[in-house]
Amino acid sequence: MPEELPPPESPEALPEAAPPPKPAPPPEDWEKRFTYLYADFENFRRRTGRERETLRAQTQAELLKGVLPIVEAAERAVEAVHSRPPKDPVRKGVELLERSIAAFLKDQGVEVVGVAGEAFRPEEHEAVAEAAPSPAAPDGHVAEVVQRGYLFPGGLLRPAKVVVARRPAKTPAPAEETDEVSDPAEPSR
Repeated sequence: MPEELPPPESPEALPEAAPPPKPAPPPEDWEKRFTYLYADFENFRRRTGRERETLRAQTQAELLKGVLPIVEAAERAVEAVHSRPPKDPVRKGVELLERSIAAFLKDQGVEVVGVAGEAFRPEEHEAVAEAAPSPAAPDGHVAEVVQRGYLFPGGLLRPAKVVVARRPAKTPAPAEETDEVSDPAEPSR
């Protein structure tokens, strides 16, 4: 009996031939790709740096806004202890506290906004009232500071609430009255 040959393999049973490898791109293409990738990375680095700086400034502003009530309380405490003798330990302690807070604010670049006598600036001041002009505060200037405002390198922390010196508005002259009496028989116009 002749030897039997194995049945021919079906095309599905044959192993798939791997696609031929793609040829490597020419060196010029690699240089171009590297240049674009490097530019993308530099843009990413600059953008994240800007975002980090913005976030730092916002965080610093929030911290400083939280400190402002403490600053004002220390200022009121200094005013309250000025009636005590200069050698009083309570007075010295409160004044030391106030100087420490002032040094902290100076280190952070915080500046006071709103001083009586300076010109009114709507970007830094909030007008809460009007007063008559005086030699110390001419028309359009700050007559009195109700609440101090603060500015730091990242922007305005809080606008100053101020009273603005302003001339009273001129009232229009009253209209002249006429002696004419309207006739009730005439229709209204």
